[in-house]
Amino acid sequence: GDALPLQRFPPSSKQPVLVSYPAACQPQRLPARPLLRPAKVCQAGDAYTREKFKPQPTRDLEKEKRRLQNILATGKDEVEDEVEQVLVQKKEEEIAEPDRFEELMNEIQERREFLAEMEALGQGKKYQGIVLTEISQKLHEMEIIDKKRSEEMRNNMTKAFPVANKSNLQD
Repeated sequence: GDALPLQRFPPSSKQPVLVSYPAACQPQRLPARPLLRPAKVCQAGDAYTREKFKPQPTRDLEKEKRRLQNILATGKDEVEDEVEQVLVQKKEEEIAEPDRFEELMNEIQERREFLAEMEALGQGKKYQGIVLTEISQKLHEMEIIDKKRSEEMRNNMTKAFPVANKSNLQD
């Protein structure tokens, strides 16, 4: 269990020969004093330079006063209410933007593409009934939207141009 001896014991007729290890195996010697950089070298670098002060934008004290007065007077923060109202208005605008008729057309196109892919893979019969049913439902919804739009257009046209009334057409 002990370490191997550093010396080889030669036959009794010879002198002992020391075996030396290669340089990689020998422990490295530490220098007599630690390697420190001189103070001038440290000061020459950026270690001792301070960052310049960059002031942050200041807040509007008058606006802050008005806000706090409103909080004390009404118990509510009006600024927050305005922000909430703006967010609600933006959400309503975003909801109103996408046209349902266009969405339905896109959905029908997606289902047709899906059915074509499944037919190419040999699974068309499996999905054909489901997809065609969904397409017919979308078409029915599109017809309802179209009827509503045409009715609105008819009403708008009769309000704008009251010349072609029913009583005039019957005469």
